[in-house]
Order: sequence, then C-alpha cells, then structure tokens
Amino acid sequence: MNGASREALAAARERLDALTDNTSVDAAKLAEELASVTALLDREVSLRRVLTDPAQSGESKAELVARLLGGQVGGETVDLVSGLVRSRWSQSRDLVDSVEELANTADLTAAQRGGSLDDVEDELFRFGRIVGSDKELRSALTSRTATASAKGELLRSLLGGKAQPVTERIIVRLVTQPRGRSLEAGLDSLSKLAAERRDRMVAVVTSAVPLSDRQKQRLGDALAKLYGRQMHLNLDVDPAVLGGISVRVGDEIINGTVAERLEEATRRMAG
Repeated sequence: MNGASREALAAARERLDALTDNTSVDAAKLAEELASVTALLDREVSLRRVLTDPAQSGESKAELVARLLGGQVGGETVDLVSGLVRSRWSQSRDLVDSVEELANTADLTAAQRGGSLDDVEDELFRFGRIVGSDKELRSALTSRTATASAKGELLRSLLGGKAQPVTERIIVRLVTQPRGRSLEAGLDSLSKLAAERRDRMVAVVTSAVPLSDRQKQRLGDALAKLYGRQMHLNLDVDPAVLGGISVRVGDEIINGTVAERLEEATRRMAG
C-alpha cells in the first residue's frame, strides 16, 4: 500500500487495538464479522468503488455502511468499517485488503487472549511446510475447479482437532477466499501478522539436526540483539544443509551451513 491507504490502515489498526483492549469485546466474533465484510466488498466491486470514492464525503459513506451492515453485524464492526470508509484510499482494492487484515488480526488477538498465539504461529509455519512438500495437497487446495466448500471440508478434515481453532479459521479463509494471492504468499503474510501481535520478527531457521533448547535460546537472544526486536523462531530440519544453520529474516539470509561453504569454495575454484 502507498500514501493515503497506508495511513488509513495504520489508523484502523489503532482503532482495532483500542477496541480489543476491552476484554468484553468478543474478538473471535469480531473477526468473523469482518471476514464477512471482506467477502462482501471483494464480491461487490461497485460498492467498493462507492465507499472509496474521494468525491463522496466520509460521513455519507459511513451512513451507507450503517444502512448496509446495521442489524447484520455488531456495532463494533460497523464502527470499524465506518472509520475505514471515512479515510482516503489510494486504490479501492486497498480497502478490502485492510478489512481482511483487521479480521485476521482480531482472530490472532483472540488467540493471544487465550494463550495460544505461539501455537498458532507454529501451526501456520508447519502447515506451510506441509503444503510446500506435498504437491497433491497443494494442487487440491489451489484448484480453480474445486469449490470453496470442498476445500473447506478438506482443510477441516486435516486440521480439525489437530490445530488451534484460530489456525483452522484463518487458513480456511485464506484457501477458500485467496483473492488472487498464492497460498505461500498468504501463509507468509499470516505468519508475519501473528508475529507482530507480540512485536516480534520471524526468523526461519534451518539446521541439519534439531537444535537444543539452549541453542534455541542463545540464537533467539543473538538475533534479538542484532535486530533490536524480540524474535520468533520457526525451526526446520534439513539434512541437506550438512551442518551449521541457515537463518532467514524477511528477505535477509544469514547462512552458516557447511553446504553453503562448500558451494562457495567450489565457486572460487571454478573462478
């Protein structure tokens, strides 16, 4: 997002945080209602354009939201969406993206309240690894011919009772309403959003053998010191790295594996 849209989303995040700081607010219900608004705006292009039209006053757009959503969703959801449409947007699509992010954030807030946010982060990562290694499963989840209902049922059979309810909900939404994104990009975005709930960055750590608790603690402390923020470690084991570890934080890779050093030596010899 650029310019006005980025500012509008930042303001909406603050309003959501202020709202969910009140423990009497049902964050999971709020997430469900925001997800339904996302689906509505994604489906109704003309409505989306009206609600982001800079020629229309913010109040008139908020009144339209109240008429459309009043009685369909709770007052908190109406207030959040009304605040969104009062803002200016660089592109109408940015409004839908923002409502969707707020829905996922509300669900992650529910997980945080229930003490399961760490589990959700780990489950998102593990699910991404499973999908990446199972071409048949990925094909089934991204098929353009399969219905959203069929995909949802497949996911519930895979995740039901084996993952946190929040994990299941947000993955089902991602798969059944991809909105043009790849499955991998969507999962990565969800993982980052989950980490941000604790103001943490995500480090994907690949090692030849599982790290001990002491090693994980030392690595987490070192990365937190390096980046100036608490770090959540997503751990993966790959014998192909031979030894050492590889750490990816965003687009930055810190590679200390034997395989990488062998490749470097080979490149030097070839040169």
